[in-house]
Amino acid sequence: MSRARKSRRGGRSLLGALLVLALAGGGTFAYVTWGASADDADSATGSGSGSGSGSGELTVRYRNDAPAGATAAKPWLEVVNDSDKTVSLRDVTLRYWFKAADGDVAYSSNCLQTSLGCSHVTQRIGTSSGAGQGADRYLQLGFTQGAGELAPGKSTEAIGLQLFRRDGKALRQSDDYSFDADLTHYAPTERVTAYVRGAVAWGEEPKGATAVEQAAATGPSALPSGVLFDNFHYSGAGDPALAANGWKVRTGEGGPGVRHSWSGDGVGFPSVDGAQGGQAMRLRVTTDGTQKGTSQSELQSAKPGFFTGTMAARVYFDDQPVTGRNGDHVNQNFFALSQDAASSKYSELDYEYMPNGGWGAPGPRLDTTSWRSAKQGDRTTRDHTQRLKGWHTMMITAMDGKVTYSVDGRALYTHNGYFPRERMGIHFSTWLVDLPFKGDRTWDMKVNWVYCEDGRAVSKTEVEKKVAAFYANGTHHIDTLPKS
Repeated sequence: MSRARKSRRGGRSLLGALLVLALAGGGTFAYVTWGASADDADSATGSGSGSGSGSGELTVRYRNDAPAGATAAKPWLEVVNDSDKTVSLRDVTLRYWFKAADGDVAYSSNCLQTSLGCSHVTQRIGTSSGAGQGADRYLQLGFTQGAGELAPGKSTEAIGLQLFRRDGKALRQSDDYSFDADLTHYAPTERVTAYVRGAVAWGEEPKGATAVEQAAATGPSALPSGVLFDNFHYSGAGDPALAANGWKVRTGEGGPGVRHSWSGDGVGFPSVDGAQGGQAMRLRVTTDGTQKGTSQSELQSAKPGFFTGTMAARVYFDDQPVTGRNGDHVNQNFFALSQDAASSKYSELDYEYMPNGGWGAPGPRLDTTSWRSAKQGDRTTRDHTQRLKGWHTMMITAMDGKVTYSVDGRALYTHNGYFPRERMGIHFSTWLVDLPFKGDRTWDMKVNWVYCEDGRAVSKTEVEKKVAAFYANGTHHIDTLPKS
């Protein structure tokens, strides 16, 4: 559904047009930075926005990159400083207004690309009273201190976003207040509102819409250094934001488990009861009891990141299949390992939970194992007989030559030697040791969040406090771990 718009320029001095090309999610986008002449800007961006409102400090420009019935909305936004004063982006908030299609359905969002760095863009889904205006929800964007400032006449350049239902169903964007199918090139739009220190600085809020929360006065402070955090707000295994944030879904050949059975089909990010923030990654194993009919799941870091310090994750282990007969030797893992199995500095730190045991050992069983090479037996390990069905905070601390494995704040195994010698990738996986019987069954493992801190031992209480702050700020992903 298209909407007529007029442009507002407020008598600014306008210079030549600059066309910027970039790549995002496998496609090319183009936008004209503010500073184009009036004629050039109109020809490049199409129709303009409605009449001006707000303080006149900012302009928001918008480009749509997805059809109305897509499974993910893809609004691209740009903020321009129209004032004669420098504006701190930490003081700026944006709202993209939309209508929930099916009542209480849950939505999530993520950042695809921005020159500011997606880690500096915060995101929250809010509710309002504007259902009749196509605006009973909004995606609110904020910025950390690290996003910097906008000098007069300057722009954030493109901020690429995704907005999606957690159940994976198609959207109905034609009724959304901020959506415009016709704006496929950047143009000012007053249907995306902007605020400076909580006061409207651009755009028109939907008539009759009252947001539950007031726009934030300021965003979070600078990002912590030496930290990785992710709460897995993705739309599916094919979400381009996964790769942008350094994750890779495993597919194809190799072990362990049933060989040649790794697939992205079992990797999802649904709403999950008991998950902090309501969403988690789901890793699923399905089998009919044959190799051909088996699918195993793994998400892994594309590049090594963790070395020494603390690695933690909130994980849901299950002792029973979601469907089908129990009895499989299923293995549910959280681990870090070197990318090169032949590395002279090979390092690996593993949690393996086997509710029904495996390799001839009975269950339930949790193995904590540190490896010095990929050779059989070059390791130190301890098994623990305990049932772990439910949510648990799993932690591995590697500091001062010692490695400690702890569950829910209780140390299970500490050892000297077999200490990491190089940076490792982070992995989550679930797979089958063998296929003891025929018949269809499904197993799920879930991961709520992952947190790593470089070079520092952090307690469970401190980890959970920091994670809670990320959720409160609307931070979905940061990665400031050292790269070498």
